Amino acid sequence: MRVGVVTFPGSLDDVDAQRAVRLGGHDAVPLWHGDHDLRGVDAVVLPGGFSYGDYLRCGAISRFSPVMAEVVDAARGGMPVLGICNGFQILCESHLLPGALIRNDHRKFVCRDQRLRIENARTPWTSSFDEGAEITVVLKNGEGGFVADEATLDRLEGEGRVIARYLGGNPNGSLRDIAGVTNEAGNVVGLMPHPEHAVEDLTGAGTDGLGFFTGLVERVFA
Repeated sequence: MRVGVVTFPGSLDDVDAQRAVRLGGHDAVPLWHGDHDLRGVDAVVLPGGFSYGDYLRCGAISRFSPVMAEVVDAARGGMPVLGICNGFQILCESHLLPGALIRNDHRKFVCRDQRLRIENARTPWTSSFDEGAEITVVLKNGEGGFVADEATLDRLEGEGRVIARYLGGNPNGSLRDIAGVTNEAGNVVGLMPHPEHAVEDLTGAGTDGLGFFTGLVERVFA
């Protein structure tokens, strides 16, 4: 598959995401925030970083980038889209995912290996995992607390749209320990931790994150 990875001003994990895409068996296609087309890609990754320096709300400026108009249209048409960390924030600001990401409850940046439980293995991005699988990937954020009103949280839980949950202590105050969610169709996923930093043993973080990139082809072309 051709998987586009968008670079915004301030992206810092775009190259890591491209490498993860390649290790997952796909062609990584760099996309620029000012692009007006997606260059024929089959899926899109919005990587982590500090797009536009987080000068407003995280992701609030990036949602107006020309490429995001194309991503929103493609996502609504069923294209798989994965937003990691800042990418998750952009998806929420673009109204492709519900809720919002706010400042960590302890008001400090957190960077650590984080245990997760996969709650939904039915999306294109999580289909390599078994539901209930416990994995460890890197977490690094200052504004990673997922919040939504009670009705939205109940709906996400009831519809099985929580895709991952924090284990071993909540690192940022996310309500109900939510680490990632999906849209109603299941093609758009937002995840606060960074699976692209856990795709090869060389980095010391293990390979638990690689499944987010290998599952894509298994789901779409099964």
